[in-house]
Amino acid sequence: MKIPYPIVAIFFLSLCVAPTLAQSSSSTSDEAPDVRAEGAQYARQLSSSAPFARQTAAEGLARLAAVEQKKIVEGYLLQEKDKRVRLALNWALYRVGKSETLFQIVRDLDSGRHDQAIDYLTQLDSPDPLYLFLTQDNTPLKVKLRIVEALGDLGNAETVEKIRPLRMKFETTFQSLLAKIPATALPMPEEAPVTRTVFFIRFDLLK
Repeated sequence: MKIPYPIVAIFFLSLCVAPTLAQSSSSTSDEAPDVRAEGAQYARQLSSSAPFARQTAAEGLARLAAVEQKKIVEGYLLQEKDKRVRLALNWALYRVGKSETLFQIVRDLDSGRHDQAIDYLTQLDSPDPLYLFLTQDNTPLKVKLRIVEALGDLGNAETVEKIRPLRMKFETTFQSLLAKIPATALPMPEEAPVTRTVFFIRFDLLK
């Protein structure tokens, strides 16, 4: 009996795909314990006597979004004295769902740790949580400007409209800065207003 070609093709395809799916499923199940083990290792490093090691461990937990280590991170935050490590622990807690720690991370934009805070903010899944701080009257100007700096890396088309009121408010400052900067040093594309705004802000903060 002659077997129709479509049936042969489907049978052959099932033989090829089934092992692949099984291998993929096995790979996924193997990866989960590895992630948990890595998270547990980072959690142990939070007890290190070296602040940099504790900061690195907290950042590792943030990268993994290690929810199972949340209570441990909260405990270490209560006793941590080093401000950079505290900032990293707050970032780790934000990544595991404790959204209120974002306020502390933003507050650190007005400190000597602002570069570290900006680095964390550029890793947010979306720029949306930062827009609130741009509209609050009690947010210091320096903090707003550094939020815009973070949005320069994190933002999207909507971000341009969100920062427009801030840019318009300081348009005079931008124009005066423009007159002081050599044309060859300016970002070229006018169609990238976020880039130009961040450039001016960075220049202003360094004055």
